[in-house]
Amino acid sequence: MQSPSRIAIVGGGPGGLMLARLLQCRGIAATVFERDAHAGDRLQGGSLDLHPDTGQRAMRLAGLESAFLAAARPEDQGDRLYDPNGTLLFDRDGVDDDRPEIDRAVLRQILLESLVPGTVRWGSGVAAVAPEGDAVRVVADGRADTFDVVVGADGAWSRVRPLLSVAQPVYEGAVMVELGFDAARHPSVDALVGRGKMFAAGDNRVLIAQRNGGGHIRGYAGLRRPEAIARAWAAAPADTIRTDVLAAFAGWAPSLRTLVEEGELLGVRPLHALPIGHAWPSRRGVTLLGDAAHVMSPFSGEGVNLALIDAADLAAALGGGGGWAAVEAYEASMATRAAVAAEGAARGLATVLSDEGSAAILALYRQRGAAA
Repeated sequence: MQSPSRIAIVGGGPGGLMLARLLQCRGIAATVFERDAHAGDRLQGGSLDLHPDTGQRAMRLAGLESAFLAAARPEDQGDRLYDPNGTLLFDRDGVDDDRPEIDRAVLRQILLESLVPGTVRWGSGVAAVAPEGDAVRVVADGRADTFDVVVGADGAWSRVRPLLSVAQPVYEGAVMVELGFDAARHPSVDALVGRGKMFAAGDNRVLIAQRNGGGHIRGYAGLRRPEAIARAWAAAPADTIRTDVLAAFAGWAPSLRTLVEEGELLGVRPLHALPIGHAWPSRRGVTLLGDAAHVMSPFSGEGVNLALIDAADLAAALGGGGGWAAVEAYEASMATRAAVAAEGAARGLATVLSDEGSAAILALYRQRGAAA
């Protein structure tokens, strides 16, 4: 296989856009199918920390390091930990870390602005993906097109993945209620968070708040709940969800309950994960990256970093002249890398939402500090 001339990328998140950018750097055009009507169509999530050997490396390869550094927030790398009584157990400013924060929407905009105009087909949710001879057909927005290669970069519930694997993400027994704050209007929350993010954990419950750009703070209330309750919350009125969550944190310090009382409800996020070590028999013309290949809980901090480095490796495989064997090598390497991160994510979830609560997280922070 020569470098393919017709490439479709399903999904316009950071991983899909990074792949399109890196292919264009190699002189290879790609079409990105994105269901959003435009870049500001919906909330893009909170702050992301890009790691040196994965996310930051991909930005360098894409020629976007300067744009990233101009928008990133190295001052927001700190960690705080409280117990349910509101006692501060750990406070680290993280100023010497090399994992600067950037809002997901800002990262996405940097990637979008780097692409040739017309690369992204907005408002094109993919209805079907199917083999058609030596090509692959993509049906989106009432139109069918064929491509040499289709890349699923479309997240946990990928429309592309079923061509390669029967695996489906499994509910992990936990749900996160997402909350938003304007720091200037919520000074008590602003003071609680400090420079970076804070955790308060205990009895299989966690409150998290993280500083975002533009004076915003993103919060999360995490609990272990049956999947039926998580699904019901996703469709419930905000007042019902808030009442239920406040009841779950009864007895916690008022300074912590403020997060639930004052936050604007942004969404309900049941946590799902693909099996650790998820892989598939390679199939010419179809492959995956990011959450479509290895969705996991957010407690490894690796999600977007894996998606970006997946894109970098896949672009090299598709544009390097090594044929489909190069893509097979990418898939094997990606699966190995993702398995390590998925094991860490599973341990992280078990640590954060545990009977030990803040004690387990404190031990982890101290262990990391000793290793630094």
